[in-house]
Amino acid sequence: MTITDAPEAGDHAALSRYLERFLWLSIVTAILTVVIKGFAAWLTNSVGLWSDALESTVNLVAAIVAMWAMRLAAKPADHNHDFGHGKAEYMSAAVEGTLIFVAAGAIIYSAIGRLLSPVTPQELGLGLVLSTVASLLNLGTGLVLLRAGRKHRSITLEADGKHLLTDVWTSVGVLVAIGLIYLSGVFFAQPWTILDPIIAILVGANILFTGYTLVRRSVVGLLDGALPPEEVEIVTNAAREACSTCDMVVSQVRTRESGRQRFVYITLEVPGEWTVRRAHDIADLVEGAVDEALPGTTTFVHVEPSRATSDAVAHD
Repeated sequence: MTITDAPEAGDHAALSRYLERFLWLSIVTAILTVVIKGFAAWLTNSVGLWSDALESTVNLVAAIVAMWAMRLAAKPADHNHDFGHGKAEYMSAAVEGTLIFVAAGAIIYSAIGRLLSPVTPQELGLGLVLSTVASLLNLGTGLVLLRAGRKHRSITLEADGKHLLTDVWTSVGVLVAIGLIYLSGVFFAQPWTILDPIIAILVGANILFTGYTLVRRSVVGLLDGALPPEEVEIVTNAAREACSTCDMVVSQVRTRESGRQRFVYITLEVPGEWTVRRAHDIADLVEGAVDEALPGTTTFVHVEPSRATSDAVAHD
């Protein structure tokens, strides 16, 4: 199986093993960027590049946490986890969002210190080249992870991809600052060293928002948020069309998601005179229709006598 050859959505174990490959790509990228940016920061003594290297270190820790969460979420249901371990992915997103907060705080703190005590960076040309290479690595990996996360509904991959793309924006801001300092040193008597900490502060403030969105989404997931409206509509239509000639009514559809897992709870109203067997067969049809419309969905169907039947019984 290649990295583009994904298994069926219903095979959670195989899909998790497939998605782990993207996390290994993230870990390798993080190691490379930490080494490259760390060397560039040491070479230039730029607070912007030191901050950039710090965030890449956070990327590495976050990717390792994401790998742990992905493997935990892939575990099947057991005696004390009847619905599996899918919510572990939200824990990973929460940790990653928190790490972004920590990195942003460290960046802003270091930048303020450098703002109060300016230092002229050295070897800016080579530092620019190295940081650009590392940024391109993060950009490519981040886009791959984000696309895979959205395609396979993995908040772990999506969070990791967003984190890497945030790192790219951090690097862009730092590169702009370093570039301006370098050019100012060429054309003016004194380089504009104050730009280094100012850009670092602005970048740190910007990535706080990404951390907030990741933490917020993980909290919503842990609180059993419903499926997206478009998926709820797909489920509802599939249930109604499962047996369009049958005398049944879909009276309620409730949904929740747990990482990549979807859970659907449907209430059907059927004539009271139906046998248990007939009602059971219709429920099976509805479950099959939902699974076909959204592969890998776990569906629970509750059958009730129709209101007309209940009213007639009450009247008698």
